[in-house]
Amino acid sequence: MQPSAAPYDERLTAPRSWWLISFLVGVAFALILLPFGTLPLLGGLVGGTAVAAILASSYGSLRIRVVGDSLIAGEAKIPVAALGEAEILDPEEARAWRTHKADTRAFLLLRSYIPRALKVEVNDPDDPTPYLYLSTREPERLAEALKAARTAAA
Repeated sequence: MQPSAAPYDERLTAPRSWWLISFLVGVAFALILLPFGTLPLLGGLVGGTAVAAILASSYGSLRIRVVGDSLIAGEAKIPVAALGEAEILDPEEARAWRTHKADTRAFLLLRSYIPRALKVEVNDPDDPTPYLYLSTREPERLAEALKAARTAAA
């Protein structure tokens, strides 16, 4: 597989506030276990924080990549030749495409903490998916990488 002209790799990490929330979940567990003594309190603090942090980390571990002639978004892998035009969505338009404009057949890679997105048409007649909705912090770079990969594959 040949690398694309403009490689793209983005990890949709959880926001910093989620790490504070993970610590607060640990504090809540510690307070629940407070009547049982100091050792259970510390176990609740460490265990609750660790479990909440693991959940936050796993939710924020999705990646969007343009590798060779393919777009890999989470579990989906689609050749760039099957993709059409990419539309950069500002926060208001992205919210509309997540809600009342959304098609139930579309592939949605949603992250509520990322306000912008890229909508990419799917041109493959064998694929019932009309478009991909990808939450991304850098939709301009992703659109450019898709365009460059499509040009390199042609």
